[in-house]
Amino acid sequence: MKSHGFIFAIFIAIGIAYFFPQGIDLLPLKTITDIGIGLIFFLYGLKLSPSEFKAGVVNYKVHIIIQLTTFIVFPLLCLLCLPLFEDGLKSDLWIALFFLGALPSTVSSSVVMVALAKGNLPTAIFNASLSGLIGIVATPLWIGFILEKSTDFDFLIVLQKLCLQIILPLVIGLFLQRYFGQIARKYGRQLSLFDKTTIILIIYSSFSSSFTSDLIKNIELIDLFKMTAIVLTLFFLVFFGLAFISRLSGLNTEDKIAAQFCGTKKSLVHGSVMVRVLFGNAANSGLLLLPIMIYHSTQLILVAWYAEKYRKRKFTDSGKALFQKD
Repeated sequence: MKSHGFIFAIFIAIGIAYFFPQGIDLLPLKTITDIGIGLIFFLYGLKLSPSEFKAGVVNYKVHIIIQLTTFIVFPLLCLLCLPLFEDGLKSDLWIALFFLGALPSTVSSSVVMVALAKGNLPTAIFNASLSGLIGIVATPLWIGFILEKSTDFDFLIVLQKLCLQIILPLVIGLFLQRYFGQIARKYGRQLSLFDKTTIILIIYSSFSSSFTSDLIKNIELIDLFKMTAIVLTLFFLVFFGLAFISRLSGLNTEDKIAAQFCGTKKSLVHGSVMVRVLFGNAANSGLLLLPIMIYHSTQLILVAWYAEKYRKRKFTDSGKALFQKD
């Protein structure tokens, strides 16, 4: 339920951006968000628990399924959606959808949902953390590969920003983990408020630029419904596809839960950050976040519902086994 407050705050930020798009000039938001992005990944490296990360390393079969789904299957499914957009590679809506597909998995909500469903928690922690690390490189590579063919997207400039704003702070955080890691993990909830505040500022800034350019205002209602339908279809395709692959691979229920929940998630945190790093203050940055926010809300609601179903089924199965033993 706490995550719903964050979603509510996001929509408030979008509403403020709609009514006060020029409010962006009152504060140096670009500087604030640029510094905030660096601090997010510095804290990410600082909070990464080596013991929990190592505990999930050995379950290689689940790792392969999750990472291939996140960074290969999902982007390819988005590529298959290209004929649904009239302008093809030039379509801002399709680029926004592909950007969603190229993102890594979430960390916190994936772990929380797997824990709720009584799945394999060490495996979930390992894969959610690994996905975030891989996504730092994989997401820009995918976007660069697609956009260099259709726009004047300069990947070398993006790579420089990527190293300065994300990779360097992350490495510093990992290096300092042995000294300050326990303190960072102890105050993880308080530090996550900083992450969320930075994301809300990025979203406000992105949508302010889009509303000022009238880009989002020109989106037709039918396009919004089409995007929502595509996003929902992608979620269910990946979710049930992972269930099928898990059964085919002989995974137990706990590993299946980890695969389904980590493999279907997409990170709003990385999405918000990557929009700023890859596209700067471009007019379409708010539009690029649209599918991510639709998907983020959808995944929280649906995965929470499936997690509760798994939890109850697990409890019932245990109850029967205990009853039969007695």
